[in-house]
Amino acid sequence: MEHIILGIDIGGTSIKAGVLVSGQLQDIRSIPTPALESQEVILESLATFIESYLHYSFEGIGIGIPGLVDPIEGVVLGLANIPSFQHVELRKFLFGRFGKPVFINNDANCFALGVHQFGVGKGFQHLVGITLGTGVGGGIVIHGKLYSGLNSAAGEWCGATYLDMTFEDYCSGKFFNRVYQSKPKALAKLAQEGDPIALQAFDEFGRHVGELLKVILFSLAPEAIVLGGSIRKTYPLFEKSMRATLQTFPYTSVLAKLQVLVSDLDETAIHGAVALVNLQEEPATQSH
Repeated sequence: MEHIILGIDIGGTSIKAGVLVSGQLQDIRSIPTPALESQEVILESLATFIESYLHYSFEGIGIGIPGLVDPIEGVVLGLANIPSFQHVELRKFLFGRFGKPVFINNDANCFALGVHQFGVGKGFQHLVGITLGTGVGGGIVIHGKLYSGLNSAAGEWCGATYLDMTFEDYCSGKFFNRVYQSKPKALAKLAQEGDPIALQAFDEFGRHVGELLKVILFSLAPEAIVLGGSIRKTYPLFEKSMRATLQTFPYTSVLAKLQVLVSDLDETAIHGAVALVNLQEEPATQSH
């Protein structure tokens, strides 16, 4: 029997979805997130979006959320960029509406799971996924299984103190906005044209990312660290300084085996949301 699964990535600006059919993600669509509306309006918008996929007769729904989640109970605990979406019994709502098993987790965890199941992370038992974009997210795969921690908060190195701020302030678009008053994409274009200030920006950025990866190595010593997010596309501009910083990590035997890879998937969060369903049995709490 063919497994068809619906994967959804809920973001502050858009809600994206796709279906896994015959092992391939297809029919990827998005709708604007009604982020400033009430919880009820957002839930109804999500349900209407899901209804547009019902003709696929999917067997389960996986959802990635940019915030803290109780994945056991299927409760969204809070989203910083969607004010009304606090303590939302999302699984209960969707199971009641569609009668399908629903699995929910943090979007960065979904990224790690997605690259492990469908991308460059295939074959690694111990992997960390890091998303570099408007913020920094992290997800952990141990012994081939997603490790979420309490309330899906494992891997949130973004909030750890670094220099005078946090890693997120130095390893995301916030760094370029704050220090160089520019967006990464615009600076990358200048750097590719040889602009010295832009090149310096990515050199600095790479050093900061290298320090973040060292903290991950001290914490987990994974076999692979996979970089994702929009800034991954500028990797050639910061790889050299990042790797030079990594070389200061004291355990050379760990460094020798570590692989730092760049995600090859553009819809990793949806892939990961699909994998939440693909890898698990229906929890006993689905019908609560």
